[in-house]
Amino acid sequence: MMTGGDRLLRPANMDPSAQDWMSALPEELWDVPLSSLAIPGSHDAMSYCLDINSPLVPSEPDTFRLLDGLFSCLTRPLIFKWTTTQDKSIEEQLSMGIRYFDLRIAHKPNDSSSDLYFTHIIYTHLTALDALLSVASWLHSHPKEIVILACSHFEGINDQLHQAFIFTLKKLFGSKLCPRTESSLTLRSLWSSGYQVILSYDSETALSHQELWPAIPYWWANQHTAKGVISYLEFEKDLGRPDSFFVSGLNLTADRCYITKNPKQSLRTLTFSNWESLRKWLEDQRPGSSPRSLNIIAGDFLGPLPLCSLVIALNQKLLKKNSVR
Repeated sequence: MMTGGDRLLRPANMDPSAQDWMSALPEELWDVPLSSLAIPGSHDAMSYCLDINSPLVPSEPDTFRLLDGLFSCLTRPLIFKWTTTQDKSIEEQLSMGIRYFDLRIAHKPNDSSSDLYFTHIIYTHLTALDALLSVASWLHSHPKEIVILACSHFEGINDQLHQAFIFTLKKLFGSKLCPRTESSLTLRSLWSSGYQVILSYDSETALSHQELWPAIPYWWANQHTAKGVISYLEFEKDLGRPDSFFVSGLNLTADRCYITKNPKQSLRTLTFSNWESLRKWLEDQRPGSSPRSLNIIAGDFLGPLPLCSLVIALNQKLLKKNSVR
């Protein structure tokens, strides 16, 4: 007999049709702006390949760095289980239907090379270039799928490294990069122009590059319960959605006090225990252009949890035959 836990853990998002869900949308939705569609997103998308032995990022407090240096046998397992937000590779996430990726870029301290990595308190095994090469290859095989890559944080990255990374991004994605001057961001118009990548780059360095978009607002609740997350998102909805892309984060956050008091928990167990409440709230949401509508919806552990299929299904509410009169 299948238990509730078995149902939760099965790979619900590995439906082959999710690989090309954008091109499979009804033609009625091809002229809806991307900022009015429901788009599944991955919070801290690259944390599946964190290196438990890598140094802490320089922005961590000195007291925590000292503690980590003295008692790494205790701190590292805690860091690892509370910073890992995903358990599927970036190629798998793409094939599950994820189209927004939260990418936190960094350069390791005392690294003489120009290699960049991803970070969430510690650094990844995989370089930024290797991961983005995988994205470019996947897009080549799925020419009608559009991705939004949100590059941010940039720990330890100076202007020279910024310029080198931007040059690499332009060379890698080439004509697939949609310029921020593009006025019509619908599936039909993007397909006709051959654009597949909207590249958000949260740095002033991006201003001189028309291929780079500004930072995309992320509604982050900073709460460790579904109730706290939902309350925050409802508050933001009451204020009204931004005019362009924005992200509603369904990801939970535990501070160090909570982690210390709950040594047997992890971000994974916390996420799973709150999922049903988040799921019920999610199923009631609507995409669109109205003030309380949602756009990109991001979460954690997108392999075992069916966030992708639920978010994609919200787009059916935009069809005229299903709209509320």
